[in-house]
Amino acid sequence: METYPKNSAIKYWAEDDRPREKLLHKGRQHLSDSELIAILLGSGTRKHSALALARDLLDAYSGDMNLLARASIKELMRFPGIGSAKAVIISAAIELSARRKQLNDTGEPVRGSREIFARLHPRIGDLTHEEFWVVFLNQANRIICEKQISKGGITGTVADPRLIFKLALEEGACGLILVHNHPSNSLNPSQADLDLTRKLAEAAKNLDMRVLDHLIITQQAYVSFADEGWI
Repeated sequence: METYPKNSAIKYWAEDDRPREKLLHKGRQHLSDSELIAILLGSGTRKHSALALARDLLDAYSGDMNLLARASIKELMRFPGIGSAKAVIISAAIELSARRKQLNDTGEPVRGSREIFARLHPRIGDLTHEEFWVVFLNQANRIICEKQISKGGITGTVADPRLIFKLALEEGACGLILVHNHPSNSLNPSQADLDLTRKLAEAAKNLDMRVLDHLIITQQAYVSFADEGWI
């Protein structure tokens, strides 16, 4: 493959080197991360091609797509050649990927904490702020839906029990699984985490519901209150 200077427009490249044509002729699996990002960018600047911009963007995050996924739109817009439109497209693509990983079409009952981790980690594992979610289950422990309850800062977020049980009643849920992330990557629950879990578990009993588990999710791991015997 020939090497082209950074300021060479993609339209002048050999056809096999153009990301869009390469995807059409060879399939998406044959494209590198930077080539896929270049397609999202669509165009470069007067000095740099879209592929050069994509490579610079990836290099800034050490080539780690997980780190790139944590970038906010404002952070993406700090890169030369990436304005609000391109930043929004990248953010939307990341969100679609997260939603795809969340899908659970099996209809099978939830059998363990790892299934919940796999479902919610793409959504909150890479965030730089805390979010509190609840997974609502029916009587057969099948997932009805999951909903974000609150969104906070780096050190915490507040979950309103009244909102949680209002949503549970609206969804006809019998079981609840609490989930929140720790941007610090600490798997240790705070005293507030433990107190809230006990409070919600007690309140659920009065509504013929059960709090089945509470997961703390970090970028690469999780801890389950049920697995640890904390609930």
